[in-house]
Amino acid sequence: MEGVIVFDMDGVLVDVTQSYRETIRATVRHFGGPEVSHARVQDYKNSGGWNNDFALSQKILADEGVPVAYDDVVREFNRIFFGENNDGLILRERWIAEPEFLSRLEQRNALCIFTGRMGFEAKISLDRFVPQIRWSMIVADDNVARSKPAPDGLLDIMAAHPNTPITYVGDTVDDARSAMAAGVRFVGIAHAANPRHGEVVKLLKENGAVAVLENVNELEKAL
Repeated sequence: MEGVIVFDMDGVLVDVTQSYRETIRATVRHFGGPEVSHARVQDYKNSGGWNNDFALSQKILADEGVPVAYDDVVREFNRIFFGENNDGLILRERWIAEPEFLSRLEQRNALCIFTGRMGFEAKISLDRFVPQIRWSMIVADDNVARSKPAPDGLLDIMAAHPNTPITYVGDTVDDARSAMAAGVRFVGIAHAANPRHGEVVKLLKENGAVAVLENVNELEKAL
């Protein structure tokens, strides 16, 4: 085994523009907030500390003078995301990582997930799109003491793979800061279609990215 490659999911393995990001916008609208652009959502992400989309939805509402209890936000967000008859916006997700690319990496490396999703949410998409891939470890937001940008998930992966070089692949400043705090090599992803593409590239490089790619399928050239 050459090393351990750890992937964030949203924006790296999965395009969530029309799923998680759209659910943030729909949740804000539901509670009487304004139409929120994708660029504004990205601005919050770029400021750091908004890895939790429930909390981000609540924050946007509060900034617009619409206070909503966190539990109410979670309930509505999940209703929109999962749907009432398994017909929610989660079905709009688009898988980015080519299965052949992951299979090549898997031959030489342990593959892990460190995501801000809940564990069951991560499993839904992994089982749907790449059931054949063997993940050495999946660390989700409900099995770490502290969420990103804290390094807890990466530290757990490091403990399970001692003396093995680790690379973390993520798309947000929180991912980069988590890798920096853990002392882990970080490769950033900044899709060309991102409404704040140039700013994301700059932020990831400023926060320790050894490379910033437009697509995760280009990762092999950065390893």
